[in-house]
Amino acid sequence: MGEEEIKAAGYHPADTDGDGSVSTKEHEMFLEFKRKELEDADARRDAMRKMTWFALLGMLLYPVGILLTSMLGYEKTGQIIADIAPTYFVAISALVAAYFGANAYSDAKKK
Repeated sequence: MGEEEIKAAGYHPADTDGDGSVSTKEHEMFLEFKRKELEDADARRDAMRKMTWFALLGMLLYPVGILLTSMLGYEKTGQIIADIAPTYFVAISALVAAYFGANAYSDAKKK
């Protein structure tokens, strides 16, 4: 909102007591709240980035694990791990997709 729009509407988000003017204390509280919102959004993006990298590394290292167990002579273990692979890949992909989808939905709902 522009300054003119705020005056015309008689409302500002920082005006917590509803008296039509924003005191220094209200302004400081408003800025602190906005600062916390930005920090939370940044932390959420960091968590999403870490989760994505963790899932990607897991998906890339899973075949290496199968190959490694086979090379070490654990044929049965390698076969069991290989049998679980399709379920693992679908589960990890679904988990990441659900998390990102839920965040996108909540972001769209806020706007």
